[in-house]
Amino acid sequence: MPTSTQTETAAAFATEWEQWHATHEFHRADPHGFLAVTHLHWLGAEPSRLEGVPGFWSVKDDAVTVVLEAGESLLRDGTELNSNPAANGSTAVVFDPIAERDGINLTAGPAIVELAKRGGEYIVRPRHPENPLLKEYRGTPAYAPDPRFAVEGVYVPFDEPRPTTVGAAVEGIVHVYQAPGEIRFALDGRELALTAFNGHAPGTLSVLFTDATSGKTTYAANRSLTVGAPDADGRVTLDFNRAVNLPCAYTDLATCPLPPSENRLAVAIEAGEQIPHERQAGQ
Repeated sequence: MPTSTQTETAAAFATEWEQWHATHEFHRADPHGFLAVTHLHWLGAEPSRLEGVPGFWSVKDDAVTVVLEAGESLLRDGTELNSNPAANGSTAVVFDPIAERDGINLTAGPAIVELAKRGGEYIVRPRHPENPLLKEYRGTPAYAPDPRFAVEGVYVPFDEPRPTTVGAAVEGIVHVYQAPGEIRFALDGRELALTAFNGHAPGTLSVLFTDATSGKTTYAANRSLTVGAPDADGRVTLDFNRAVNLPCAYTDLATCPLPPSENRLAVAIEAGEQIPHERQAGQ
């Protein structure tokens, strides 16, 4: 029988996880988040109309141009880009080169137009708050939080960051990350390691992985886990209860990276987010 202290600790762990996951779900359902993406357009040298986006778009020599005709509106940081919004004629707008995995957001009426660079190519993705995928989103199922899957590990930096090439959810493109090191840990008596990439927040790490649950109870292609900054001795906590789905688990209009081969674990990590309802329904 667990002691009252153990019961209280488990209850506190579950409550903290539930608060974290509710916040994560709130941000996932943002009116202009990835559930709002309606199209994925790959730009070419020939100026083209893109469904759901004003203007004619093209890219040449790492510079994207959009030609806006009379009556078309596109804003950047609240500033109208069409100098002739109500007159005859057109306006050509040229954007500076964008770094890989970076992007900018433009506004077209109620929609946000994402201009980004993925796999060395430029993409345009309109995000509309009335997109059915967003409007019909029912939340993401997850395993019940279990402290057993919050494990201690050690971050071991490489002598030099290692360029690591991984595939993508979209066939034909690849992503290249600089991996600064690996995280070594034990689970169910097995010694394991995960190649780590730099996280979004300074000092944090990010790991992409699959495990023995992938394609069964969890999304087949990948899951992601953010790891806090290592302490002075390199110690970290991998709380797999906070393993989350990437956008490609919900929509085919995402370009998410796949895990490096060494991050395909043979153990079953029965923690974190599971296959979204939409994928379970075969949508």
